[in-house]
Amino acid sequence: MAAEMKQKLARGQKKRTKPFCFSSFFLYLFLGIVTLIQVYPLIWLFLFSFKNNNEIYSGNAMGIPHVWRISNYYSVLTSGNVGIYLINSVIVTGITIVLSTALITTSAYAIVRMRWKASHLFLNYILLGLMVPIHATLLPLFIVLRNLNLLNSYLSLILPYVVFALPMGAFIMVGFMKNIPLELEESACLDGCNVYQTFWHIVFPLVRPAVATVAIFTFLSSWNELMFANTFINNDRLKTLTVGIMSLSGQQGTAWGPIGAGLVIATVPTLLIYLLFSKQLQKSVIAGAIKG
Repeated sequence: MAAEMKQKLARGQKKRTKPFCFSSFFLYLFLGIVTLIQVYPLIWLFLFSFKNNNEIYSGNAMGIPHVWRISNYYSVLTSGNVGIYLINSVIVTGITIVLSTALITTSAYAIVRMRWKASHLFLNYILLGLMVPIHATLLPLFIVLRNLNLLNSYLSLILPYVVFALPMGAFIMVGFMKNIPLELEESACLDGCNVYQTFWHIVFPLVRPAVATVAIFTFLSSWNELMFANTFINNDRLKTLTVGIMSLSGQQGTAWGPIGAGLVIATVPTLLIYLLFSKQLQKSVIAGAIKG
């Protein structure tokens, strides 16, 4: 009996094994090749940042460094002032995220929940910003900021960044907030909450996925922006990381190793943000698109 049971179990295991599928194999092979193509530039940049000009020009620009020169990072953080540029980018981007998130969430709540005649008109007015090319506003913004004596200051970057973050953020937040059950807010009102308490204690915790999405989009657009930062700020102590990296070619001459180290420093925060919040970003965007 025991032998028969073992044979039956062996037969069941054979039946459960799936046959080899060539289509799945080639699909995963293709996806693996595409992934390698996408990731390799980052790997190359990391390896490139530890080399010097002699090694790069001698034919080892694409391979592993013969000597891992950590001094490239020390050089770019001290003599290249990348540390100062990094702090400036953190300040500008952080304030931009806080201000834009506050404006987007409160305006979306007013549009979705408060009854006033111009709510849809106000939303359409905000969404018109999606149609305005950022390059078309460079000269008008420069004139306005010059007349307000805001050039060479953090506000010369924060104010435009916040304004350009509003349209996309409002589009995401309104679509997400429309799906929140109104009964939750009515119950809070019956318990004695006013409008501000209802928004902060009931609505805001429910829209945190959308807030995370808006913050990620704002971070990427502000952190990587170059045109406004290069035009509105000339003071070396206030330059952001993108402008500082661009100016390294003049400061460091043809020392490509330190320039590569600066690029790695500028890229790491973006990679960390994406790796930490990529799932949250996808879920909230899909939820807002379906529910809104």
